[in-house]
Amino acid sequence: VPLSNWRNEAECASVYRASPCSCSSCGFSRKMADLERYDHGFHLRYNTFFKEHDLDAADYIRSVSRETIIDYISSPEIGFLKSLSGLPGRHKTKLIFRFMEVDDVEPSTKKTYQALLNDLVTIKSFASGILVPKSYIWPVNKDQYLEAHTSLVTDAHGMGLEVYAYDFANDAPASYNYSFDPTVEYLQFIDNSNFSVDGVLTDFPSTASEAVGRSLIITHNGASGMFAGCTDVAYQRAVEDGADVLDCSIQMSKDGVAFCLDSADLMGHTTAAAAFMPRAAMVPEIQQNNGIFSFDLTWSEIQSLKRKQRYAAQHISNSDNVDLMVFFVIFLPVAALTSPLSQSGLARNPAAKSEGKFMTLADFLQFAKKSTIWIVRVIHELIVILILQNAAYLASKKGLGVVDAVSTALRNASYDKQVYIQSDDTAVLSSFKKNSGYQRVLHIKETISDAPKPTVEEIKQFADAVNLPRSSIVAASGFFVSAFTNVVDQMHAANISVYVSVLRNEFLTIAFDYFSDPMVELATYVAGVGVDGVVTEFPATIWCLGICPFDVAESPCSDLNANLPYSILPAEPGTLLSLASPDAGSPAEAPAPVLEVADVVDPPLPPVIDLVEKAPVTSPTTQHPPSGQPANAVNAALCLLTVMLSFFALSGH
Repeated sequence: VPLSNWRNEAECASVYRASPCSCSSCGFSRKMADLERYDHGFHLRYNTFFKEHDLDAADYIRSVSRETIIDYISSPEIGFLKSLSGLPGRHKTKLIFRFMEVDDVEPSTKKTYQALLNDLVTIKSFASGILVPKSYIWPVNKDQYLEAHTSLVTDAHGMGLEVYAYDFANDAPASYNYSFDPTVEYLQFIDNSNFSVDGVLTDFPSTASEAVGRSLIITHNGASGMFAGCTDVAYQRAVEDGADVLDCSIQMSKDGVAFCLDSADLMGHTTAAAAFMPRAAMVPEIQQNNGIFSFDLTWSEIQSLKRKQRYAAQHISNSDNVDLMVFFVIFLPVAALTSPLSQSGLARNPAAKSEGKFMTLADFLQFAKKSTIWIVRVIHELIVILILQNAAYLASKKGLGVVDAVSTALRNASYDKQVYIQSDDTAVLSSFKKNSGYQRVLHIKETISDAPKPTVEEIKQFADAVNLPRSSIVAASGFFVSAFTNVVDQMHAANISVYVSVLRNEFLTIAFDYFSDPMVELATYVAGVGVDGVVTEFPATIWCLGICPFDVAESPCSDLNANLPYSILPAEPGTLLSLASPDAGSPAEAPAPVLEVADVVDPPLPPVIDLVEKAPVTSPTTQHPPSGQPANAVNAALCLLTVMLSFFALSGH
């Protein structure tokens, strides 16, 4: 992609998760002379192989060059590039020397590419530029974080060589510095204060330049793609990344402290199972499996917990030189960053996995009250969305009034900024109807295919907006986009705003039609379907879709009304699926249900019961056994059990 005109060229390459249409079944071959006038480039990697089979690529290129202009020819073989010195129209063709891995050997000179990298003067004698792996320019360490950039671009430019980078792919893990956003990676190479490459070679041409209209940026547990969700650092990062709406999913402790946390169940990622197992319970009104819930623990007990970072493994060699794999659990401070895709090998920002602490609702409101965001040099007030969960159960079974807790917190904070109230319970939304300044959002968690007019009119009685899952707006077959539903139009017809959730940057969550590019998916929901807001764990990604935080004249998002030669287009449902083989999509499934009135309306909230016993329970951190021996014995037993389970698990593979 030469940056002078942003023409896009693609090269098929091995990717971790590629569409069945990529490189083969959807590909087609055309003569160079039949192509429209774009920048044409040949990328020939194996000329020596062709010559061994009596095929002359140089002769073919010469014949083609008589019919059309060839702008670029790249090859990792010096002898091949030198053989093109007599190419017709030579002054219009740029010869680009392609560097392979540093230890690979160049066939003509028998030198490694590392040695050739130190001899750019020789390269300049036969080439106009170089094409290098992106790691030559910006190395990544073993922990997948960026190191300092090299001087290659500056050195090559000083000799008059153009520099192009390759190995860009949307669906391969990249540095954590990019937050799984491939566009951020491109900008790292073309828009920094030290240098800019002259172009990039990419598997996904549409990603290089992108811009769509602006919708509300609504966080999901703050910037939880970069920091542990619902922590002070996640919320601070969300504000810095330009979020319009900051969310707090409100949970209640046993002693009535309201705080921000995505789920009432503490067992999944904390040490609650070890410390409070006797209080594990089944609560069918909340979830179908056992849990240790926040409303059964006091706030001091919750603060005493630690978060566990999945499992770690270590090789240990014994005296007989037998390697054992020992698995152990790592306990971290209260907040820990986890990834919804960790079992697929995609971690999130490991360097920040233990940063941050949870916030009470009062602290959250004070933080939001002091925070502002900048949009085109204008200060805008931050909006908060307070998400109320399990209100009926808490009132009737635990004596906790979450509606009262929220109202009291807002009143005590003297909060005068815009407030959104979200719940999947219409009775909760009705409780805030008297507050005309609050926008009420109905969360419809289940996937739906249609919203008839009577249902939409009923929703209008309770809510100003709805929060829908992605699948209720864009239907999919396997990982292919198959259709857009009419739900957004049906809601808009009743003047109900539509928010879509939850969008993530990791390519494993993104349909093939979006080219593993989160911005193409966002463009589809914003420009293609017309949602009013996007709930995301990576607010910085959506920020650049509508308004860039910097005044970059070349950036497509610096002026939404500019007449730019490039833009990102929404995916067209069914287009890629129609090109795939018949067995590429998932088997035919029954359509999602239609949203009925009975699915929307909930019974009134029950009164908050008065529990007789509200004495706080002593925190387990203050309890100690009479001696260290019983505790050590328990720890030893747990370690032995862990090792045994690990052995059986490994022996089964």
